[in-house]
Amino acid sequence: MQNSNRKVLDTIVSKTKIYLAIIFILLVIISVSNIYMILPSCILFLLTLLYTYYTNNKRRSELSETLQELTSTVDTAAKTSLINSPFPLVIIEDNGNIVWRSSKFISEFANVDIGTYIEELNLDIKAEISKEEKNQDIMKQMEIGKKTYKIVGKYAKTKKSKKEYMMILYFIDETENIKLQKEYKDSKSCVAIIMVDNYEETMQRLESEEKPQVIAEIDKYIYEWTDETKGVLIKTEKDRYIYFFEQRYLEILKEDKFSILDKIKEINMKENIQFTLSIAVSNNGVTDKEKYKSAQDAMDIVLGRGGDQAVIRDNDIYKFFGGRAEEVEKRTKVKARIVAQALENLIKDSNKVMIIGHKNPDMDCMGAGLGIYRIAKTLNKNAYIVMDYSSALEEFKKCIEKEEEYEDAIINKEVALENIDEDTLLVVVDTHKINYVESNELVEGANKIVIIDHHRRSADFIENATLTFQEVYASSASELVTELLQYVDQKVELKTIEAESLYAGIMMDTKSFTFKTGVRTFEAAAYLRKCGVDIIRVKKWFQSDLNGFNKIAEIVKKSEVINDSIAISICEEEARDVNTLCAKAADELLTISNITASFVIGKLGEKVCISGRSIGDINVQLILEKLGGGGHITLAGAQVEGMTLEETKQELIKTINEYFSEVEG
Repeated sequence: MQNSNRKVLDTIVSKTKIYLAIIFILLVIISVSNIYMILPSCILFLLTLLYTYYTNNKRRSELSETLQELTSTVDTAAKTSLINSPFPLVIIEDNGNIVWRSSKFISEFANVDIGTYIEELNLDIKAEISKEEKNQDIMKQMEIGKKTYKIVGKYAKTKKSKKEYMMILYFIDETENIKLQKEYKDSKSCVAIIMVDNYEETMQRLESEEKPQVIAEIDKYIYEWTDETKGVLIKTEKDRYIYFFEQRYLEILKEDKFSILDKIKEINMKENIQFTLSIAVSNNGVTDKEKYKSAQDAMDIVLGRGGDQAVIRDNDIYKFFGGRAEEVEKRTKVKARIVAQALENLIKDSNKVMIIGHKNPDMDCMGAGLGIYRIAKTLNKNAYIVMDYSSALEEFKKCIEKEEEYEDAIINKEVALENIDEDTLLVVVDTHKINYVESNELVEGANKIVIIDHHRRSADFIENATLTFQEVYASSASELVTELLQYVDQKVELKTIEAESLYAGIMMDTKSFTFKTGVRTFEAAAYLRKCGVDIIRVKKWFQSDLNGFNKIAEIVKKSEVINDSIAISICEEEARDVNTLCAKAADELLTISNITASFVIGKLGEKVCISGRSIGDINVQLILEKLGGGGHITLAGAQVEGMTLEETKQELIKTINEYFSEVEG
């Protein structure tokens, strides 16, 4: 113990000598430059010597007391163990100075400037600490040299008054433990599901002699791709594979960006037939069964986003790859018929039906809501549409207010919350995102939920839905509801205003049947036309007044073009209908030649909204999804918080550049 004290005191004395030497040199320099400073310098140096002698004696006494107290309650063998601790051990003062170190500490860090690392710990050794703090250990992890240490800190009092403390630090080598933990984590299994999109429909378009060749090529590409990660691939069905691999290869898949998605498209077939894959990878869960179930849930998201992409579910965080191709329209209406019958049964088994859409509802949201309302009324059930009229529905509102039936049918969320019960069926239209519905509380309070949506599925979807009809190939939610109307067993007679609202919903989302229109879109429109749609009246709902037209023109005028073909503009108007202005301006920008995508940014209350449009060459949904939004390849939107218009613009440009770097990569 005395030897250890002597070492500490030697350290103190050696440091003091250095400081005194520096002071002496400085005073000599001052005296040489000014002879009148010789006497004051001598007096100052003498006082410094006296102060140093006093403080050194005081520190010797305190250190001796501290070390004595640390070992006062243990025997000689324990004292020796403390001094010669198998762990590097050091005692530091509140200013970070090292006042004592064990022999193991000296040998362990002989070639390391340990003072720098101790400064990085940012330890707070207070003059006065509570009893609870005094009994708590401080633990931090730090890399020193090529090793990783767990540093454990304990308080030790330095005076009998118990007002000042030092800290004892133990350095425990965790390098091997961390390596073992990493190896354990890396060796855990990941489960992936691989599916060939629209397998049956695509195969039907091939000649009989071509089918075996195509199947062999698909298998070859997939097996070669999985060999890179040394996993196990099992073909469970003709269009489905289960893939097991170690988690250490997960980063390889991310860096590879699922190149298999593009390789499968290289299979050359007649009639422009193209095969695509959907892949879902998950490491969520303890057992392989739980991980497989998690991968199935992730696959539902991939298919809900249109397929031709991959998703990794890593610790409940979803990362998407691919998904740049346009959705393929399904020719069969079998699913629409099955969903219509299931919806009919759910309505019959419910006491009442409530229809809810997204925040700031548009014509597609309202049209789909009125369609479901008519199905429920046909089945003799009380039905209510939970929506607040937005600026986009001003003209429509004037028309529907003339219809007495809807006076009590369209209610706000406060009234809905008062009347919902366990026997209420909640139908969510034109959205599937829990954070985008008109009322989160209403969704959380419902026992039976039906989702009807046409947007690509996002990670924050409503999980507890009883029935989901989500088809991303569809132009609009109104198109999907129109198909359901035709397959309900009991014939549904649409009122004119309902047919027109459905038609308007399709018309709005397709930009007057220009974007995202398939055969089934026109079939739905033809059915509604037979129900008595007045196209001129519908068109009037979308007309802008002169003031609104001038605002749109001003937004278009201020736009700038980046990447040669992408137009970006800011709407500085803080109007109630700014989101509608942004959407219309984005549509207008697409009419300019050589513009393949457009984004308009506007201030919506405390948030900033972004409307994105594309002619199909650029996936605006992937771009805005990174900013918390979503939508389709040609039409998407987002809302961000805590940013100014200019900051949002710069973040958008950064995201666009990332999108192009990923495409080129």
